[in-house]
Amino acid sequence: MVVGIIVFPGSNCDHDCYEAVKAVEGVEPQFIWHRIVNLKGISAIIIPGGFSYGDYLRAGAIARFSPVMEAVREFAGKGGTVFGICNGFQVLTEMGLLPGTLVMNQSLRFVCREVHLKVENSSTSVTSNIEKGSILTMPIAHKMGNYFADQETLKMLEGEGRVVFRYCGLSGEITPESNPNGSMNNIAGICDSSGRIVGMMPHPERRVKRYQGGADGAEIFQSLSSVLQDAAF
Repeated sequence: MVVGIIVFPGSNCDHDCYEAVKAVEGVEPQFIWHRIVNLKGISAIIIPGGFSYGDYLRAGAIARFSPVMEAVREFAGKGGTVFGICNGFQVLTEMGLLPGTLVMNQSLRFVCREVHLKVENSSTSVTSNIEKGSILTMPIAHKMGNYFADQETLKMLEGEGRVVFRYCGLSGEITPESNPNGSMNNIAGICDSSGRIVGMMPHPERRVKRYQGGADGAEIFQSLSSVLQDAAF
C-alpha cells in the first residue's frame, strides 16, 4: 500500500508525515511534488501541514490551484482516501472537498501547544481503530485554525455525525476553556459524507513515538493502514 504525501513549496510537515507512515507495517510512504498529475499506484493521499505557497492571500488559497490538486480531486471523486492535516485541512476546505473554512484564531495569534481531542466518530478512514469517546493528546501549531461554518452547515455536520474530533478537557468535557482557537462547536476535525476524506487541525504526525511525549497520533496512521488493507481484499 502506497500513501502519497503532497509536497508544496512551503510544506514543513511532509517529512514528519513520511516518518509517521513509514512506521506503520505494510504501508509505504511516497512524496508527491505539487506539479505531479499522475497518482497511479497511490492508495491514499495525505496533504501535510506547513505554509503552502507562503499562505499568501490566505492559508490554502493558492495550493488549491496546484496541478496535483486536480488529480487529488479526481482521486477523491473515484472513492480515494484523502487526509488533510492543518494546512492540508485548510486546502481541503478551499477546494470544497470539505465544508466550512478555517479563519484567524480568536486570539489573533499563532498558537502552539498541546490539546486534548475527543473522538466523536470512529467510522472514518483515520479513526477506524479508535473507540468513539476516546481522548487523544496532540500538538497544534496554527494561526488560522478557527473552524467556521454557517448554521445550516453546522447542523448538517452534527446531524450526520461528521464531526470527527472535538477540542475537550482532559476528562473529555467540551468547554470554551478547552477550545484553543475559537472553533465553532469546538470542532478540531471533520469528514465528508463517506468518511474517506478527513481534515483535522492538530498534528498526529508529531505524536507517534513516546519520545515525542506520547504516541496517540500513531493510532490515526494505524487506522488509515487498516482501512487501506481492508479495501484491498
